[in-house]
Amino acid sequence: MNYLNMNDDKLLPTVVELNTLLADYHIYYQNLRNFHWNILGENFFELHQKFEDLYIEAREKIDEIAERILTLRYHPMSNLKDYLEASSINEVSAELTDVEMVKSILENHSILLKQMSKVIRKAEATNDEGTIDLIGAYIRDIEKSSWMLDAFTKETASQLNDSLV
Repeated sequence: MNYLNMNDDKLLPTVVELNTLLADYHIYYQNLRNFHWNILGENFFELHQKFEDLYIEAREKIDEIAERILTLRYHPMSNLKDYLEASSINEVSAELTDVEMVKSILENHSILLKQMSKVIRKAEATNDEGTIDLIGAYIRDIEKSSWMLDAFTKETASQLNDSLV
């Protein structure tokens, strides 16, 4: 019985993209742990906590993505070797400055957002509202975190776009 009222075979493209997102999130998670452990300097306390908050959030999303794949009646990818091969996010060095770490996270966010858009497009093709809803919330969360991290990299005198003010 198909409790989802969706064609299992038509869900495969969505599952493929979800598994890629799962791989991306695993490497992103490890990058955050790396930064959390290795941050130094005057921003230590602020960034040490921020990186922890981000990796806790990433860990929760990893579990939710895997559970969504299982809900769609497929196996989630679950080997580090497979994650490294499938992910568009690369592991990063621990020997970065605080600003370089934040910029690296922003690059990871950009990759995650691109992959989330792929998931949404595939899910829309099969009217997979559960996946669309899940990933839509992730997009909102990543965009907000990216805004805050990007603000950290700016000079105090930087200005926002004031063309409508």
